[in-house]
Amino acid sequence: MPDALDEFLDGDNEDGDDSETEFEETAVDPTDVAYEELSAAFEHFNIELFDSRLPACLTTLQRRRSTYGYFAAGRFKRASGSEPIDEIALNPMKWRLLPIEDSLSTLVHEMCHLQQFHFGKPSRRGYHNKEWGRMMEAVGLIPSTTGKPDGRKTGQSVSHYIEEGGRFAKSCASFLKLGYSLSFHDLTEEAEGKERQNKTKFTCPQCGANAWGKPILHVDCRDCGQPMAA
Repeated sequence: MPDALDEFLDGDNEDGDDSETEFEETAVDPTDVAYEELSAAFEHFNIELFDSRLPACLTTLQRRRSTYGYFAAGRFKRASGSEPIDEIALNPMKWRLLPIEDSLSTLVHEMCHLQQFHFGKPSRRGYHNKEWGRMMEAVGLIPSTTGKPDGRKTGQSVSHYIEEGGRFAKSCASFLKLGYSLSFHDLTEEAEGKERQNKTKFTCPQCGANAWGKPILHVDCRDCGQPMAA
């Protein structure tokens, strides 16, 4: 089928009208573009930051409002086989709100979880331990519960910030110079309007407990004595 389609696009239009041109303009499949970009990013960072050690996994797009992405070991398998396939999920709802470098750093954050699962010793599900933190720092991402230099480097809910001039920053710059991007921005929150803006989820970086309230609130976890992050 692809060969026939290529032949059609390359051939002359017997009717002499503009229908071929119109078809060419709409022939690009958004699904192909979106996932080819993610596949190219995974391959690029795997080569430059992980020495091509990471096994292939299935990258998906998931709208989990409380996270920018997640890693799930053995979440899939081929219909014709039994070997488990890991998943890296990314939340496209965040892409419109962040610089592309930050969105791509989420992919590498989850690739570090993939690395630890296959070559290290992960802690309990969802916990970010010191070994994972060292893997992050090795690729130029600094673990932080707040996403800033003042945050803790371990815990149940740990984000990161990009090391200025570090390995990820340089690798990401070289990737973008190749002409890649994240071509599609999710409009879910715009479509739902401002109703959800009145309710924000706050998470304790220490124990992972959750609370909901107005975005302007400053919420502390009474059990841990830690400020909860929105």
